[in-house]
Amino acid sequence: DVQLQASGGGLVQTGGSLRLSCTTSGFSFDELSIGWFRQAPGKEREAVSCFTNRAGSTYLPVALADRFTISRDSAKNTVYLQMINLTPEDTAIYFCAAGVFALSCSRMNYWGQGTQVTVSS
Repeated sequence: DVQLQASGGGLVQTGGSLRLSCTTSGFSFDELSIGWFRQAPGKEREAVSCFTNRAGSTYLPVALADRFTISRDSAKNTVYLQMINLTPEDTAIYFCAAGVFALSCSRMNYWGQGTQVTVSS
C-alpha cells in the first residue's frame, strides 16, 4: 500500500510562507500521481494542486496560481507545496493524496494524515 506523510504546516502571519512536504513510501514514486487538498472548518475538502504522472500535467486553480507551487523530488519520494502570501482564508488542514497512475485529482485514493496550516490576521 501507499503511505503518505505530510509535514510542514504551522502558524504564520498574513503574508507569510510555508512549504509543505509529502513523502511517500510503499510504492514506486514514479507511478504515483500526487496531490494536495485542503479542508477548512465548515467547508468541503477542495483540491489545491495535483500532479498526474501519466499525463505529465499539473492542476492548479487560477485563484491560487500566483501564490502556490507544486513540485516533486523523485530522489526523495517527496512532493512539495510552496505557499506564499498566505491569508487567513488559507487556514485549513492540508492533506496529500496519491493514486497509482491517477489521471486527475479526483482519482486519488490513498490519503495522508494532514497537516494544519493556520494563518493569523
